[in-house]
Amino acid sequence: MTILKSNYLALLLLVTIGFMSSCSDDDAPEAENEEEVINEVTLTFTPAAGGSPLSFTYNDPDGEGTAAPEQDDIVLPANTIYSMSITFKNTVGTSNEDITEEVEEEGHEHQIFFGWTGALFSSPTGLGNIGAGNQDNPVNYQDTDTEGLPIGLETVWETAEATSGTFRIMLKHQPDIKTATSSSDDGESDIDLLWNIEIQ
Repeated sequence: MTILKSNYLALLLLVTIGFMSSCSDDDAPEAENEEEVINEVTLTFTPAAGGSPLSFTYNDPDGEGTAAPEQDDIVLPANTIYSMSITFKNTVGTSNEDITEEVEEEGHEHQIFFGWTGALFSSPTGLGNIGAGNQDNPVNYQDTDTEGLPIGLETVWETAEATSGTFRIMLKHQPDIKTATSSSDDGESDIDLLWNIEIQ
């Protein structure tokens, strides 16, 4: 009876050790860095000289679903200075989450890059900083992260004479790789949108 009891206890101990081993941290799945769900982007241009802000929105109501996104064309008066703010939201289903604050708080991991065609703006000049080697091209960033690097939620633009073209914005997620020389080719794209724009 004593031998049977000892064998039973030994077997129970082996099963317990095996179970604990199979549930150890070594087998636990690594935590994934979940990407933000952003289905609504709004660009708000506020005239520096005063006047009503102009807002233009991209909205994909079901995110990665089958519904087609809706997007405003950007229309701005010529020869006018604007401060532009960008907001990001997740409104898929019953969600109503403002992602903008998260991007700002994690500014050391995010940067918004800008690209445009032709002579849409008299400031900044050029065609923007999208693409490898273009980080030094001028963009009038007004906000910075904890390292003094640009984020891009707040920028300044001066429209040129009447013309039309496209305006592209890219929100890049660059954890541990954002530097003064990292470009839009580095990291993952949370947002990459191309807008039609007309300067009147």
